[in-house]
Amino acid sequence: MQARMKNPAAILPDAGQAIQGLIKAAGKGGVPQETLELVHLRASQINGCSACVYGGSHSAHKAGLSDERLWAVSAWREAPFYSDAERAALALAEAMTRLGDRSDDAVPDELWDVVADHYDERQLASLILWIATTNFFNRLNATVKEPAGATWG
Repeated sequence: MQARMKNPAAILPDAGQAIQGLIKAAGKGGVPQETLELVHLRASQINGCSACVYGGSHSAHKAGLSDERLWAVSAWREAPFYSDAERAALALAEAMTRLGDRSDDAVPDELWDVVADHYDERQLASLILWIATTNFFNRLNATVKEPAGATWG
């Protein structure tokens, strides 16, 4: 596979710098890095972004996630490897990624309440920005057909 073009954020350096700033800020919200890696991987799986699944798996492994936790993230509801807080974050990632699946209330209050039981406002901001940024990357990569394992650009 070959990408259709360089990643737009690589072509427009100001965009790449802004995106990196957003990633850095979202990473400083007090959410454990392993949780951020899990939600990134799950959203990327849903969106079929091979570049982000590939890169996210490597990044998650570097952050300390065990093979069992990486292998089972697509079936997190049935797997015993995740804390209640991680499960809440994964459910939020799925809801935010599948906005169109629920026209009445994409992120229901019941889900919000569960997530808010585990994360304070700063951490919620971090999770929301991280998941939104993952979806942003997924859409860029899917559009330009960025292959798994490719270097960005």
